[in-house]
Amino acid sequence: MVTEGEVGPRVVLTAPLSLEGESDDTDYRAPNLLQRILSLFSSIRPGSDLTRIQLPPLFNLPKSQLQCYGESVYCINNDMLSKCGKGESSLERLTSVVGWSISTLRPLMFGVAPYNPILGETHHVSRASLNVLLEQVSHHPPVTALHATDEKEKIEMIWCHNPVPKFYGTKIESEVHGKRELKLINRQESYVMNSPKLVIRLVPFPGVDWVGNVTIKCEETDLQADLYYKGTSFLSNRPNRSVKGKIFVSSTSKTICEINGHWDRTVTTKDITTGKMNVIYNAKETLSGMKTPIVKDPKVVMPSESTVVWAEVSQSILSRNWEKAKQAKTIVEERERELAKERKSKSEIWVPKHFTVSYTKESGWVPTPNERWVPPAPIIVPT
Repeated sequence: MVTEGEVGPRVVLTAPLSLEGESDDTDYRAPNLLQRILSLFSSIRPGSDLTRIQLPPLFNLPKSQLQCYGESVYCINNDMLSKCGKGESSLERLTSVVGWSISTLRPLMFGVAPYNPILGETHHVSRASLNVLLEQVSHHPPVTALHATDEKEKIEMIWCHNPVPKFYGTKIESEVHGKRELKLINRQESYVMNSPKLVIRLVPFPGVDWVGNVTIKCEETDLQADLYYKGTSFLSNRPNRSVKGKIFVSSTSKTICEINGHWDRTVTTKDITTGKMNVIYNAKETLSGMKTPIVKDPKVVMPSESTVVWAEVSQSILSRNWEKAKQAKTIVEERERELAKERKSKSEIWVPKHFTVSYTKESGWVPTPNERWVPPAPIIVPT
């Protein structure tokens, strides 16, 4: 979807990735992607860090990484977030948090990746009473901060994403550093979790998987969930996408429930004592029929907004005009380099607008929002 108001910057919005990893705009992709990808990585040594690699638009989704992170929160058909604070028991609330955390994983398309956000780029979207704001708080290394609040439901999220992609010959693994925190304010409970790894397999069967261990812990209730995401077998072209795990008392390690299923289908819990099964996540109900955001008020869209920064690149990709996309992307990247040179010449230190950021070896990158509540956005998700 392309919108252009009489006043305000141009905004290009595309459909969110659906359950199948596809969107309404998937026909923009270049042909022979696998051959092009293998050619691109032919001169890169295994083990290399890919954070500084600039991809040609042929390999780009028409959206920024900030949008992908944001969509995992605000693009959803079944509101699982508000359920988290409504559980009567601590176990019900943690189970809802587990189900919601699984819903933030989206199937991705093979062969394309979002734009690397520029420093200070923002993304601000609202869905009903949930307001979501992201900012790129570091460029090298790439670090994204997310703050989302729902004043009506008394929910707050603070996330930090520092992806580190590496090339391993037959695959690319992206480990996502930084913690995710979900606060249920009325319950005075905080749930801290990490992210699984993203694995892009090149041969023998191309594909994209979420893999690895995820821990979700609530100190206030002494409950914890351990999840294990398993990817597709090296010799199989059929996606596995299984998730297994357990919910247990952290201090005693006593298991309460077992978790089993597939994150792109359904996930259930089984009570260890009673054997009762409960569906905690249904991907089809949650990730089907998601709506594309729209611009409610073009006049107040920030110039730093992702959908503005990359508007010309995205429109060119959608129209499959690769040469124009390359030129538009070069303009964005060159402008970023010039601003960096200018700051360096003046000995200026760039400061994020919406977060205060600290870094230590022990804790990594820690963003603290500058505002208590995220304000309503000029871009909204229709409900």
